[in-house]
Amino acid sequence: MILVFGKTGQLARELTAHQGITCLGRNQADLSDPAACADAIRQAQPQAVINAAAYTAVDKAEDEEALAAVINGDAPGAMARACAALNIPFVTVSTDYVFDGSGDAPWKPADAVSPLNAYGRSKLAGEEMVRGAGGAYAILRTSWVVSAHGSNFVKTMLRLGKERERLMIVADQIGAPTPARDIAAACLAMAQQLAEDPGKSGIYHLAGAPWTSWADFARAIFARAGIACEVEDIPASAYPTPAARPLNSRLDCTSLETVFGIPQPDWPMGLTEILKDLGELA
Repeated sequence: MILVFGKTGQLARELTAHQGITCLGRNQADLSDPAACADAIRQAQPQAVINAAAYTAVDKAEDEEALAAVINGDAPGAMARACAALNIPFVTVSTDYVFDGSGDAPWKPADAVSPLNAYGRSKLAGEEMVRGAGGAYAILRTSWVVSAHGSNFVKTMLRLGKERERLMIVADQIGAPTPARDIAAACLAMAQQLAEDPGKSGIYHLAGAPWTSWADFARAIFARAGIACEVEDIPASAYPTPAARPLNSRLDCTSLETVFGIPQPDWPMGLTEILKDLGELA
């Protein structure tokens, strides 16, 4: 049995589709109580643990950094230490927001980190605690998560695209959408391989291919859904938010394929599957 923290989020919903998964919702394990999360692991005695839960309200985190730090930092750290004591692998998901978004080269796992916002700092704190726990672990940094579940860019564009004739979308933030279904499959594969070879422990990147902008991603959504909404490119500076976002979210995923045999997912194919699941494919 693989124990998953999270039940209603995009990643957790995709993990529930797999066999041998036990998901813990907030009423069973609240990440604002790291000790309770560690206790849940000790009681369940699983074969591996995947942390699919997080504080993800990026802008709100600017005002709630202490809470974000507990949920994204202290809780994964407590989970990782509990797993290390039981000698089982721990997999957790992090973010491209640990980088400052400078330049245009894809970020490698070993590149220097420098978060621009509170959310990024909280996720980085979690990475550091997990690395220091002493057990078999994998930290999977990803970006622009999308699925047929929860709140995400695809569902927002489908709604707004039907309501408006024209949308202004940021065009100078470059990265790639990553289907939650592919992240779930990667987490499971990594947990299984870590159980056999703890030497694969480390930080890895998973993002869709090819690179794109939010504006071009919106155009792809509208084209596949048959929505006649025009997209106007704007710079991020024209759409200010409480939390600064990195302009360069490209992630180098080479090591994930080299070590675990997991290739970059094709996000256009993933988008088609999401729209089909939502009944929105033209």
